[in-house]
Amino acid sequence: MSASQNSDVRTLLVKIFGKDRPGLTAGLFDTLAAYSVDVVDIEQVVSRGRLVLCALVTAPTAAGADEGELRATVHSWAEALGLQAEIISGVGDNRPRGSGRSHVTVLGHPLTAEATAAITARITSVGGNIDRIFRLAKYPVTAVEFAVSGAETEVLRTALATQSSEIGVDVAVVSAGLHRRAQRLVVMDVDSTLIQDEVIELFAAHAGCEEEVAGVTAAAMRGELDFEQSLHARVALLAGLDASVVEKVRAEVRLTPGARTLIRTLKRLGFQVGVVSGGFTQVTDDLKERLGLDFASANTLEIVDGKLTGRVTGEIVDRAGKARLLRRFASEAGVPLAQTVAIGDGANDLDMLNAAGLGVAFNAKPLVREAAHTAVNVPFLDTVLYLLGITREEVEAADGEGAEH
Repeated sequence: MSASQNSDVRTLLVKIFGKDRPGLTAGLFDTLAAYSVDVVDIEQVVSRGRLVLCALVTAPTAAGADEGELRATVHSWAEALGLQAEIISGVGDNRPRGSGRSHVTVLGHPLTAEATAAITARITSVGGNIDRIFRLAKYPVTAVEFAVSGAETEVLRTALATQSSEIGVDVAVVSAGLHRRAQRLVVMDVDSTLIQDEVIELFAAHAGCEEEVAGVTAAAMRGELDFEQSLHARVALLAGLDASVVEKVRAEVRLTPGARTLIRTLKRLGFQVGVVSGGFTQVTDDLKERLGLDFASANTLEIVDGKLTGRVTGEIVDRAGKARLLRRFASEAGVPLAQTVAIGDGANDLDMLNAAGLGVAFNAKPLVREAAHTAVNVPFLDTVLYLLGITREEVEAADGEGAEH
């Protein structure tokens, strides 16, 4: 029976500290092998070239061997390599982790000691215990993941949402489990999310009514106006524009920093990616082709005799429409809704964000940040990858053309 199954089995925690180099882990276990010990647990961390290696093993069982001899041998091995060793006796395995397991991802730009202290204190205050800490990325933001047990995910999420806004870091809380890496469909808004622009304002600039349109757009995104009414009012101002303006607007569109990296990485890791937009198919169809997206849906500007009529055709993509399209894309992709991720910034994204397994408010309005599962407030779209537990190293390995920034 293993130590993890029998709490009465005597165990030793062997801790090694010092300058890292190849072969140390193998060397330690070669040394321990002479005493016929079983490995119960292993942890290893390397920071700035300094190693901390912990091995939890059963007490020696080899004929004629005793614990004192093992201790002396390990210390001699470590000393010969310029390392320090510490061996602590005990019984059984590590204590079991509490129920209610979550991943807490913290994004800082920078991540300060003050912010880290506040986050960890809040985790403790709701009964959570930090079991492991792992750095996901150091650039363009510092992203650190805490494995937490002992507190329910929703309790943690609520407690940390207020804390994160107060100290200026982004915190995402998701329940632990295999489903996290099973989130295989990502759907995002376009204007001010995938791209830096509001497409209708680009059209309006060519029509000479940019200020008027921008004011209506801002009110709609704050949730102060019905989206469909505001859409018709803004599009009406474009009546008479020559259809050649479409190509000009496509050329003016600016992708959000990290957008290409996000999409390339997701695609190479087997995700499907789509966009839904209150903007126009004249732009989203072009983005779908350029970026290799799997799905795209938006409103369509009516063009007659080479001119914009000031009307849209077909089904309106509004707040409810975006959630409906998320469900449609998930069905077509064969992905349960619980395994989808939605990203958006405006009030008309809220239904979609709440319908997805994980809703991410990206540089969003306060109303949206408060309602979404989590928020990202740095200007790099690929930081969403860290919320999925994907490390910077995985991003660089998957993104063969090189990450942006």
